[in-house]
Amino acid sequence: MMIPFNKPYLTGKEAHYLYQAVLSGKISGDGIFTKKCHSWFEERYGFQKSLLTTSCTDALEMAAILVNIEPGDEVIAPSYTFVSTVNAFVLRGAKIVFVDCLPDHPNMDVSQIEALITKKTKVILPVHYAGIACDMGPIMDLAAKYGLFVIEDAAQAIDSYFNSQPLGRIGHLGGFSFHETKNIISGEGGMLAVNEPGMIERAEIIREKGTNRSQFFRGQVDKYSWVDIGSSFLPSDIIAAFLFAQLEHLDDIQAKRKAIWDLYHEKLGALAQYGVQLPYIPAYATNNAHMFYLVCNSLDERTALIQLLKDNGILSVFHYLSLHKSQFYADKHDGRALPETDRYADCLVRLPLFYELETADVLKISDLILGFYQNRFSA
Repeated sequence: MMIPFNKPYLTGKEAHYLYQAVLSGKISGDGIFTKKCHSWFEERYGFQKSLLTTSCTDALEMAAILVNIEPGDEVIAPSYTFVSTVNAFVLRGAKIVFVDCLPDHPNMDVSQIEALITKKTKVILPVHYAGIACDMGPIMDLAAKYGLFVIEDAAQAIDSYFNSQPLGRIGHLGGFSFHETKNIISGEGGMLAVNEPGMIERAEIIREKGTNRSQFFRGQVDKYSWVDIGSSFLPSDIIAAFLFAQLEHLDDIQAKRKAIWDLYHEKLGALAQYGVQLPYIPAYATNNAHMFYLVCNSLDERTALIQLLKDNGILSVFHYLSLHKSQFYADKHDGRALPETDRYADCLVRLPLFYELETADVLKISDLILGFYQNRFSA
């Protein structure tokens, strides 16, 4: 039987809450379960305002509008990320200035950022790859020094921290994903964390198609009207009902995922002798066990490893391709080489990690990988 790369986990409460949402008679946006989710995030992580969206992509598009991205503005971002990270800003006319990864982690190399800042720079956009924090201290210092916004792409970073601060709460804005491949899921879904009180009212307006509809429902205005640009970013309360069932079980889900991650790390530690790079957790970061990955020595090696696992009924996957070399952006990039980004694009492989992955499965996967390298290096 095939071991999948991912399997969505159900807590058992999802269908019950979906039923409640339907019976409430309010299944469009901002119903009872949306409010429950907002309160949960604000109380647990201290976000000034949480706003559920239909995706992290939408959360980032809201963020781009909130900071008034205009044609010609520059946004500093990693090239090793999902296209949604930067597409949200390209849609507003921004130029993306890509920064390379760290040698020991796919996160952006913070030491390279200042040299890329110009008079046109408006945003630094850190992506917390695998749920591991970027070095946010220097990023926030640069933002303060040059008057820049920091928007955290925390799509993979639920329940992860930088020096005891929740990711997504450090920058001015933070975007989260609840896609079915994430730790906490709603099928599709996301959230914008607004950490600047002065942005909250406008964020609500942008999320409600550019209207002050939220103020109307709170009785703050006697009718609502079109007051700004925006779009339909809010999800159905049915999505929120599913998400709330997951949030109630966050600690259990996280404990199980961390146990699986730790077992992988223990069993595969010997791969270092073959030059294989394992996940690195800096002292300032916590591990939310979003993913377990390996960085092989070459593209050919990774291809062979993925095929071996597939031949043995195990689905592993590679991850992002370098955005600065993409068909769409290659002729817009400034020509700088980003060697670490390209190395991760060629060599990183993600292993199965989901709540119901059995210990025996982890041991099988680990043994196959160890055997692969033992054979490869003894030949």
